Amino acid sequence: MNLHDWIDELSDVLDVDTEVDEGLVLDLARVAAHNVARPAAPITAYLLGFAAGAQDADPDEVEALAAKAQLLADGWDRPAGAPDPEEAAVEVEVPDDSTVDHTGDAFEEE
Repeated sequence: MNLHDWIDELSDVLDVDTEVDEGLVLDLARVAAHNVARPAAPITAYLLGFAAGAQDADPDEVEALAAKAQLLADGWDRPAGAPDPEEAAVEVEVPDDSTVDHTGDAFEEE
């Protein structure tokens, strides 16, 4: 069973007739889990769905609600003006050793 089948079956069980943009929901859940806390992912997805239902939101309005939630999660628990940790990552240059013969190399297991 794939995700689409699960969504269809769950929608039937819950008696809801809706289209789900699973990529949007999964992206939002990932951001909430990463920037807030892991348990924030399902809670965020639930509240997005609740807000969408309460507002009888069309797909564009759901996307706008998700964008608001993601903006909040993106800035969560960071002081104002703090750099984005992903943008502040230091790139390490890995040397190209593709021309080196490693045939006789021995490696120790840790």
